[in-house]
Amino acid sequence: MRTLWSVVIVVLLSPFFVGTANADVTAFLGSTTRPSNRQLRGISVGAGFLVVGAEFEYADAREEPLDGAPALRTGMANVYTQPLLGLAGVQPYATTGVGLYREQLGTRRETNVGFNAGGGIKVSLLGPVRARLDYRIFKLRGTPINPLVHRFYVGLTLGF
Repeated sequence: MRTLWSVVIVVLLSPFFVGTANADVTAFLGSTTRPSNRQLRGISVGAGFLVVGAEFEYADAREEPLDGAPALRTGMANVYTQPLLGLAGVQPYATTGVGLYREQLGTRRETNVGFNAGGGIKVSLLGPVRARLDYRIFKLRGTPINPLVHRFYVGLTLGF
């Protein structure tokens, strides 16, 4: 009987504690900074519940052989936290994650595990469309040419 009452109480109170899940997709362009600035492009897909969420992103920075800057491709699974509501249309977030990377310069290739941490803001533009500014630091394991990579990007986010 006690279990039945517990179930009834949880069912009756759950509408007061359940929020709506949200998801978004972001296409972005940016720059990596080591050893030289070079173009970066990518896409991310994320889903959140209340103040936490998960995101998968893929990014590709081009090789610059004259600068000794390798191409860098990353596929990261991240968790993030952000407030439920932004202030004046601006919503900050913090994120961290792990995934795989491939660094290539000429015939030299390194594929291994990488970690990232960073944050940014999402700025409301029109309806479900937001601008996103993001800064990340990547720590690459193994023997990459650049074990520490900084990245900045600007993207357009569509929420659904």
